[in-house]
Amino acid sequence: MNIIKALEWRYATKKFDPNKALPKNKLEILKNAFNLTATSYGLQPVKLLIINDRALQSKLKEHSWNQPQVEDASHLLVFCVEQNIGADYIKKYFERVKNIRNTPEKVLEPFQNFLIEDFENKTAEEIQQWAEKQVYLAMGNLLTVCAVENIDACPMEGFSSETYDKLLNLNEKHLRSVLVMPVGYRAEDDMFAEFKKVRKPMSDSVVELS
Repeated sequence: MNIIKALEWRYATKKFDPNKALPKNKLEILKNAFNLTATSYGLQPVKLLIINDRALQSKLKEHSWNQPQVEDASHLLVFCVEQNIGADYIKKYFERVKNIRNTPEKVLEPFQNFLIEDFENKTAEEIQQWAEKQVYLAMGNLLTVCAVENIDACPMEGFSSETYDKLLNLNEKHLRSVLVMPVGYRAEDDMFAEFKKVRKPMSDSVVELS
């Protein structure tokens, strides 16, 4: 299946088959794809929570506008942002760069200092807004990977972030939930699977300058 065919195949799955589970190898692909997602400055201010607990999914469904996908999907992915993004967080990133690439500290130091100063000049709200943008990048990436791997998914903003954070003890982990994505396999009777995609004509969505 080529990438365009895969994207034509995917849709926001409305009904999952609760009896079909993602195999481990598919889950590993999603985990690796998430970790390889591009993020601003490479700082990865995002974290993925993977839930495979039907009772917990049922409880979370109540705080997701009662959308059945949350409970019926094989796994529920919760996309989170880090709450403590500052000098220490940035320094840890540059330590990874130094260790993995063997880059001399004197080469890294100017950029490290620039980022630390830049983030110190941002408000907490601005940093969180910046981090949330990276979550959308990560979800977009995983949606494409899911399509290529024939994994059904449904991106969601419709849930109570505060309640999720409380039920999942995210505050203790210094995390905050931003997006939710149930993944698994579509039910055979999900009528939305056969709907034609509704998109603008290419000429209305793409502008080529030459």
